[in-house]
Amino acid sequence: MYGMKNLTKMKDLDALAPEAMKAFVAFDKAALAAGAISVKYKELIALGVAFTTQCPYCIELHAGNARGAGASEQEIAEAVLVAAALRAGGAVTHGTHALKGI
Repeated sequence: MYGMKNLTKMKDLDALAPEAMKAFVAFDKAALAAGAISVKYKELIALGVAFTTQCPYCIELHAGNARGAGASEQEIAEAVLVAAALRAGGAVTHGTHALKGI
């Protein structure tokens, strides 16, 4: 279901909604371009988000992009654990809504 070859179907989205896809591609490119934050760190941020959204396509693509931008395996591993900590923290803080209080 989540084979990387599915991404070839993005051309169908482009054919069916060309203006929206053009805008998306331009936005994506601009958001990930070097700026105040380097490409390497933007890719590590993207990986952290991909881990929390659990998107296999994003994990695959941004892991490769992060490595290509110079990220080490240790940096990627730390990004995994930062994402895990934030996701766990979200569960803990949102869990307070289930409590009636002492």
